[in-house]
Amino acid sequence: MKKNVIGYCPICNEKLIAKTLRCDNCDTEITGEFNLSPFDYLTKEQLDFALVFIKCEGNIKAIEKNLNISYPSVKKNIDDLINALGMNNVNTIEASELTDNKKLSREEVGKMLKNGEITFEEAEKLLGGL
Repeated sequence: MKKNVIGYCPICNEKLIAKTLRCDNCDTEITGEFNLSPFDYLTKEQLDFALVFIKCEGNIKAIEKNLNISYPSVKKNIDDLINALGMNNVNTIEASELTDNKKLSREEVGKMLKNGEITFEEAEKLLGGL
């Protein structure tokens, strides 16, 4: 019986790497160090959520209905998935990136915070410079 690849060591919880690849058809074996996909390091729950997300084409209302969870739960799961895959959230902008080309008013910072474009900590940094 074939099993799914696990991404973390069950003893020390470090990331695993593949050392051998084998063809069931011709018994060819290739040895080396092979990287696993970022998806191989997801928990079962994260992978299940990712599959529902894709099935629902990213439609949050459809995900809420499919999983019977609230909007905040969907957003939290999306953020967890983004972090687990090692991606930066596209809505998070470094404060230094924002101030490179222009000064921002309190109103602009407040609007960005309200729209989720920056975190509270980034807003504090930006307002500290005004």
